[in-house]
Amino acid sequence: MQLAVGSTTPLTANCKLFYLDLSRQLNLAGHFYLSMSKQGSKIAVVGGGSWATANIKILTDNTVEKEIFWWMRNEQAVEHIHKFKHNPHYLSSVEISVPPQNISTDLPALISEADYVLLNVPAAFLKQALTGITPADFAGKKIISAIKGIVPDENLIIGEFLNQYYGVSFDDFLVISGPCHAEEVALEKLSYLTIASADNELAATFAGMFSTRYIKTIVSDDIYGTEYGAVLKNIYAIAGGICHGVGYGDNFQAVLISNAIREMERFVAAVHPIDRDIKESAYLGDLMVTAYSQFSRNRTFGNMIGKGYTVTSAQLEMNMIAEGYYAVNCLHQVNKQYNVFMPICDAVYAILYQKRPPALEMRHLAEHLS
Repeated sequence: MQLAVGSTTPLTANCKLFYLDLSRQLNLAGHFYLSMSKQGSKIAVVGGGSWATANIKILTDNTVEKEIFWWMRNEQAVEHIHKFKHNPHYLSSVEISVPPQNISTDLPALISEADYVLLNVPAAFLKQALTGITPADFAGKKIISAIKGIVPDENLIIGEFLNQYYGVSFDDFLVISGPCHAEEVALEKLSYLTIASADNELAATFAGMFSTRYIKTIVSDDIYGTEYGAVLKNIYAIAGGICHGVGYGDNFQAVLISNAIREMERFVAAVHPIDRDIKESAYLGDLMVTAYSQFSRNRTFGNMIGKGYTVTSAQLEMNMIAEGYYAVNCLHQVNKQYNVFMPICDAVYAILYQKRPPALEMRHLAEHLS
């Protein structure tokens, strides 16, 4: 069921989704959302990169009462933030207003303080980040994933990984997704994020703590579709970058992306068949911004591969994680179970893991597009 703000009238079937527009929240429905929000909640953000820094900014700019904690691995970065109130490595223009005593490298201590734990490290390094954390540490917590990736080796999206290895119930799990680059959050450009949870009330409560004048939030119950959509769009952005790198133009890119959204729809329908609209911003919107934006690290990575860089040299020069590189190998393994027709993912896998020449593989892919 889809609901408009403050309404109980169904708009479309089977999709629990509504907008939290901050101005309407304050002027028309402020009491409704504030009553849903747990006053004085404690939120621990796990991760020190650009998206984690953007999440810190969003949480501190939001007006709902809360206490924020921040974990990062780099002790020097923590000390720098304590002294200068900005992240020395990512989004350095963002002023950090989290109290210094709440920023630490001691993850178990910060998690013990929190009601909500927001995970924001690359999926490939999630297991490393959670070293020493046990299911007991997560017991009674609400766990939020802002990770747009899949855990290697286990080949599990974040919700499945946390459920299987840490006993986190899907009813206590949330996903942040949508077309939103950290760089534009730093600039306070208007952006939209989807908060997904099996518990619609929980999603709405957290969405109320994540809305600002420049961030609008949408609530959904599609945790599988939003997670897999975020994984796939990174792969498709790499494909777009490769195509640009080998010399294809905007016309071909448009055809590629129109095929990509259909490929995504086929896959998520096979994995989790519910009534969803693939044209919503959590799916199509996120795909488009990742495939086209100057800020897209996955597109940049793909462009370098298309121009002849090796994977290692591209990763070293970027000094940032392109989640799609790890994701395409995981998806290749997962799709052995479902056998979905995925020519774009197959092409990216062939280039990155089977060392197929990018130009040759893109010519082969072009024969399967329409």
